[in-house]
Amino acid sequence: MKFEEFHSGTFRQQYQYKSFQPAPINQEWSWDDQRISTLLERASRAMGELNAFTLIVPDVDRYIRWRHCAS
Repeated sequence: MKFEEFHSGTFRQQYQYKSFQPAPINQEWSWDDQRISTLLERASRAMGELNAFTLIVPDVDRYIRWRHCAS
């Protein structure tokens, strides 16, 4: 799927309120804008730096709140 054509979802009227129905994201992604590649590389590097930080700081849980995701 082209990243530039992706729509995150739609709002649906349900009785007296609206709800947001997200679009599926488990697909192969592609994009034409090379700035997206640059941003993804920078984000990946920042995650690596954060990971390295957790290895050198004693009692890292005091500084970084971990959030476990169910897989």
